[in-house]
Amino acid sequence: MITGKTIIELGYRPGKWLKDAIPHANENILEGDALVEYLDSVCPPPPIEPFEKPVSYKKNIEAESELEESNVERVFETMDELMKTPTIVDGAVMPDACPTGGIGQIPVGGVAVTKNAIHPAMHSADVCCSVMMTSFGKVDPKSVLDAAHSITHFGGGGRDDLFDFPVELEEQIMENYFLNNKRSLQLAKTHLGTQGDGNHFLYIGVSKATGETIMVTHHGSRGFGANLYRKGMKVAENFRKELSPDTLKGNAWIPYSEEEGKSYWEALQIVREWTKLNHTVLHQATTESLNTEPTLRFWNEHNFVFKDEDLFYHAKGATPLSDKFVHDSHEGLRLVPLNMSEPVLIVKGETSDNNLGFAPHGAGRNVSRTQHIKSKVGKGMQEIFLEETKGLDVRFFSGHIDISELPSAYKNAEAVQRQMKTFGLGKVVDEIMPFGCIMAGDWQVDAPWKKRRRKKRGR
Repeated sequence: MITGKTIIELGYRPGKWLKDAIPHANENILEGDALVEYLDSVCPPPPIEPFEKPVSYKKNIEAESELEESNVERVFETMDELMKTPTIVDGAVMPDACPTGGIGQIPVGGVAVTKNAIHPAMHSADVCCSVMMTSFGKVDPKSVLDAAHSITHFGGGGRDDLFDFPVELEEQIMENYFLNNKRSLQLAKTHLGTQGDGNHFLYIGVSKATGETIMVTHHGSRGFGANLYRKGMKVAENFRKELSPDTLKGNAWIPYSEEEGKSYWEALQIVREWTKLNHTVLHQATTESLNTEPTLRFWNEHNFVFKDEDLFYHAKGATPLSDKFVHDSHEGLRLVPLNMSEPVLIVKGETSDNNLGFAPHGAGRNVSRTQHIKSKVGKGMQEIFLEETKGLDVRFFSGHIDISELPSAYKNAEAVQRQMKTFGLGKVVDEIMPFGCIMAGDWQVDAPWKKRRRKKRGR
């Protein structure tokens, strides 16, 4: 009787394929050359090995200080390991690049081009993080900020005052393998009209070119996208074990040639549609509150996967310049935010060998949030806040300052813009000059578990 041990001793690799191969071989009483011929026809191909040397990539970044030298060194270190992933054919890093996670994980400000493969970790849980702008004409900026503040929602969880949810979108969600569960649909509905936390913001400024007041929102797909990411990583890990067990777990992929790959790609497009709607409901509600008509509105992703035939461009914090990546582009215009005290740049650009069709997304750091907070020891939080937001109307939705989101937490904005020119990463056609913004702030101060802990300690 043929067993799994029999087949493995013949030099074949164990795997799910043996479940069908063993009964077939026994039922047909295969042995000798006939058995080998059959096994050769049904066994999976040998494992795909990571490259010994990294695929070369474009380094659109220069260190301009000692602190930046350390950051750039770590970016190249992690990119070098990432570029050994056997699906990768090209890549790039942007001037605002910074590492996140372990060695081999795509950095923020990284672009990884793969063939016939979608890597969930290369777009991360914040699927389709993006920016949208609406120009309201020559309206008082404070009135826009006040109106938007009364409508938006930052922090954990969703909201009770739900926006209307499109029937067509609900049908799409329920028809997709990766999304058709109650949890996904619940998150899609309750997180609509919310912006989350971290570096997400609602920014009000004035166009340098026209003098019109503009609102810019920055957020991703919230829990809806994060739920897709988790499921995608599980499926990718199953493929990794079969196809390339020596590839880093974090760089597992879903082959687009497989049914799961096509379904995951469709799920990403549904999440993209939801995220655009999430921006739109906030912008439209603000417009209606002001009783005005927008003069211009457009958006773009900067944390997503873009497809060009059998190539998949994973942009982890990189703005797509090419219209082939943004099918609903408005005259090729893109938004590149920097920090709350700097302009949001409106840019256009052409694809080159150097940029692969991308520009920075503007929000890189030289050190982690924790390191930045430690660097401010000795100064009061309110003192730091007032120094860094002087002349601006900056609000934290939770009522608690988050100094890891103040301007000094981010890379030097002038350096990022200089390097955009140096490496041909988009041309600035207008600047939205800052008036004020809203961010989540340290909302976890009032999280239920922290309140319970304080109560227990008698505070």
